[in-house]
Amino acid sequence: MDEGKPLFVQIAEMVEDQIVDGTLREEEKAPSTNELAAFSRINPATAAKGVNMLVDNGILYKRRGIGMFVSAGARERVLSDRRSAFAASYIAPLIAEARKIGLSPNDITQLVNEHASHPTS
Repeated sequence: MDEGKPLFVQIAEMVEDQIVDGTLREEEKAPSTNELAAFSRINPATAAKGVNMLVDNGILYKRRGIGMFVSAGARERVLSDRRSAFAASYIAPLIAEARKIGLSPNDITQLVNEHASHPTS
């Protein structure tokens, strides 16, 4: 678990990850709050808060008496949201810092290409 994020957000992201990687498919039953709580060793109320966040965002929906299911279009919605967050969290600060130190857009592109072809792990 990530110490910097609330547990319920981490639960929501874990389910989103499963949707993105295809482990959970659209219209498929999602893990219950009790299953998520047991897996993550957290309070079921905390897991429920994460699941409710996904319901509020249209990623999951409830079938009364059956459980939670992955919404149609959920994968694309998650990817779109993550792309937007990526741009705000990484690209905007990168461009701001690049401007401060005099790097052009071409310089940035070259650096990205160099690092992509020779990743440091």
